[in-house]
Amino acid sequence: MPRQPANWAGNVVYRADRIERPRTVEELQHLVAANERVRALGTGHSFNRIADSSGVLISVAGLPPVMEIDTGRASVTASAGLRYGDLAPRLHVAGYALHNLGSLPHISVSGACATGTHGSGDANGNLATAVSAMEIVTADGEVMVLSRDGGPAGRERFRGAVVGLGALGIVTSLVLDIVPAFDVRQHVYDDLPAERLNTCFAEIFASGYSVSVFTDWLGAAHKQLWVKRRADDGGSWRPEQHWMDARLADGPRHPVPGMPPAYTTRQLGVPGPWHERLPHFRLDFTPSGGEELQSEYLVPRDRAVAAFDAMAGLGTRIGPVLQISEIRTVASDDLWLSPSYHRDTIALHFTWIKDMAAVTPVIAAVEERLAPLAARPHWGKLFGTAPSALAALYERFPDFLELIRGYDPVGKFRNEFMGSCFMAAG
Repeated sequence: MPRQPANWAGNVVYRADRIERPRTVEELQHLVAANERVRALGTGHSFNRIADSSGVLISVAGLPPVMEIDTGRASVTASAGLRYGDLAPRLHVAGYALHNLGSLPHISVSGACATGTHGSGDANGNLATAVSAMEIVTADGEVMVLSRDGGPAGRERFRGAVVGLGALGIVTSLVLDIVPAFDVRQHVYDDLPAERLNTCFAEIFASGYSVSVFTDWLGAAHKQLWVKRRADDGGSWRPEQHWMDARLADGPRHPVPGMPPAYTTRQLGVPGPWHERLPHFRLDFTPSGGEELQSEYLVPRDRAVAAFDAMAGLGTRIGPVLQISEIRTVASDDLWLSPSYHRDTIALHFTWIKDMAAVTPVIAAVEERLAPLAARPHWGKLFGTAPSALAALYERFPDFLELIRGYDPVGKFRNEFMGSCFMAAG
């Protein structure tokens, strides 16, 4: 009997009857129209059942790869199944870049945007903020285009649809904003004192184009500080050997203790293209074999220090089941279900050991500590936030429910995840 397909981490075994990989948009339209339950499947990097279906899973990775640059509009049209690691090098060769990238180049463009996945940077919105238009196949099998230039009503629907969680249809292509290509230098510091992060939080995260702090929430210091600066920023700037009482690393580092640094993007200040520095991990290496679970919570930036203190207070509880935690900043946006909707954000990411029984109660403890800080969970990772609490965290939650009912009145794209998070609250 063939093995049932699972997500990348192997913690979710899909319940779908079958997985289809259409080769044309017309074939995709037929599949959607002909089946009672369908769901889009990306690269499987979500850690919950957001991508599952009791019917048919449809991968758009088989659609013809498209990458069409419009220099006049400073945009690129990309087929939904492309991974960032496929799109970015081709953009760079043409002299262009995306404003930001996630830590992994292995994820699909459509899946990352649909779940509000982000990179890092005080001025950088999540990956979905680059989307200016999207083409989707709706429940009746028809093709629809949504755009931020679609007039007042159209713009509102667009803002609700971009971080759409796969609930409105299957995305076939996205139009993304692009900028001129740029180079980045990456430096790592060891042992950033926790007190320094608390007192100099704004200065630390403003020190680069993209900044990350890696920690285990134990002891008086955070493990690593990664600073990614544009090579054209600051002219002759050179890193200090000691900065914020942290030490400049004397060699390449991996965020997870004991893992090979060869998996990571080039460090030590060697300049390189944006797509080879903004991610933490190289496309030609798999950063792990999926032996992990992940959660992430996004908190208003003005509550950052309170969030740090809350997690430090749980350090001895978190430590035994944690591989590493990452702190990043994300700029505010206007996408309804973005975890950074209408607020500048601090993101607290947790890479756990692969043991659901051990991790689940710790996730509950983290959520209990962060709930008073209005923490929004990442849609594609593990969380236990109740539907009523989710509804209270998102001002446009009722509008999104209305959007679902309008685009998918028979519930063709609904699944267990959508039912528990949305329909239970509505």
